[in-house]
Amino acid sequence: MDISSIEFRGQPALRAAGADGSVLTVSLHGAQPLSWITADGVERLYLSPTAVFDGQAPIRGGVPICCPQFNQRGMLPKHGFMRNLPWENRGVDAASGELVLRLRDSEATRSLWPHPFEARLALAMTPGQLRITLSLLNTGHAPLSFAAALHTYLRVDDIAEVRLEGLQGANRWDSLRDDRHVETAQALRFAAEFDSVYAAPAKPLRLLQPGGTLEISQSASCSETVVWNPGAALSAKLADMPDDGFRHMLCVEAGRIDEQVLLMPGASWQGWQQLRVS
Repeated sequence: MDISSIEFRGQPALRAAGADGSVLTVSLHGAQPLSWITADGVERLYLSPTAVFDGQAPIRGGVPICCPQFNQRGMLPKHGFMRNLPWENRGVDAASGELVLRLRDSEATRSLWPHPFEARLALAMTPGQLRITLSLLNTGHAPLSFAAALHTYLRVDDIAEVRLEGLQGANRWDSLRDDRHVETAQALRFAAEFDSVYAAPAKPLRLLQPGGTLEISQSASCSETVVWNPGAALSAKLADMPDDGFRHMLCVEAGRIDEQVLLMPGASWQGWQQLRVS
């Protein structure tokens, strides 16, 4: 991976070029992947054209890090604070070849969450494949607990033509209806707002659209898969998304949500999501 420092919409970012011609763009704000263009020239991540880039607000699109809280399940700001802070570029790890970014606790984080920690995001690019790994180390002297998710926005040509396979038989919580049941559909389709948390299946998911297939897998440490599309009505209400933005994205997220991770002093946790063009 060849890494260079760039400016993206006025904010510091990194550009990683793969040997096969693929290009990954990562914002230092939130350690957030913003773009992954594979060797065939296709953009695989969705970034809202009206996303806010002010170095403070969360960025709508790419792969935001939700940690140490998911959504509003707790007393912290929505999705925690890690997506709203600047991370440190640690360069390419000599052993793994991954691009690594780091966030350590600070006065700002301790005012919200009183725990010493070190978080790392590692990005590995191989031909047709991107693996995103989030790890958290408890550097303090007391246990801590947290939730985490990689809130991946996948770019699609037209949501009406998309199918997501691999969740049939999984336990599902439909957050829009507050309803729990087992998913019966062989393939999910998206004709309206969709927001559900699934028990993560053991096998990869397949995102199918006329332009091709993307295989999505995650570590066993990420026990949930979240699937979200805002639909037309909510998309029109989101100031940082175009009215028709819902047509070009689908969030498929790897997370540890329902049962928080309990991390003892000196212990670490790691969770990953992998995207592969197939």
